[in-house]
Amino acid sequence: MFSDLLFEPYLRLIFAVIVGGGIGLDRAFRGRAAGFRTHILVCLASCLLMVMSDFQWANIPNQLETMIRVDPARMAQGVMTGIGFLGAGAMMQDKNTVRGLTTAASIWITAAIGLVIGAGFYLTAVFAAFLTLITLAIFNQIVETLPLRHYAVLVLRFSRQDYWSELQIRETLIKHSLVVSNLSFKLNNNGKNLSYQMTVRTSDLNALSMLADDLLAADLIKEFSLRPMGD
Repeated sequence: MFSDLLFEPYLRLIFAVIVGGGIGLDRAFRGRAAGFRTHILVCLASCLLMVMSDFQWANIPNQLETMIRVDPARMAQGVMTGIGFLGAGAMMQDKNTVRGLTTAASIWITAAIGLVIGAGFYLTAVFAAFLTLITLAIFNQIVETLPLRHYAVLVLRFSRQDYWSELQIRETLIKHSLVVSNLSFKLNNNGKNLSYQMTVRTSDLNALSMLADDLLAADLIKEFSLRPMGD
């Protein structure tokens, strides 16, 4: 019993660092804001709190053991509530685009795995980490091969005197097999410039690159931006 108390908590903490780091490596490889060290700290902190909850009875006098009930699930609930704030901080909203959802989800599952390690379920933690890495790495490649719809936000800016009509814009987009929706107009710079903003859709990512080439060659376009939507 004494040897378990001496080594088991530290073993769980080390294991949490290894597992959390494994998930964090994938995020770091993809250049995400929450990467290697962040996932280690999340998993380690979750494990530490669960270890404290799991082993706190060791400091309770024997005569009080029958009077006190320890519920590790309460600690897990508190950890997951706190992780929600960290995950929200990993997400960014850029007008019509929300980024960081997958990173927030990876932080959340890493915290859950840390709690499982802290509770002593090593095989369950390894299996959960394995499934997490498959989801983040392999499934991402599978999704890229599927004929999915890709969305982007297109903004065009013209001079008020020389500009493309809505029909010209739609014809240019149709030429590249792009479907347009949510087209809006805006006068800015004290009415000197006319801006169009719209959402475009395609099944071929190369269509966006070819559209950008055509827009660069257009003399009447003063400015444009083409921002893909997604994680």
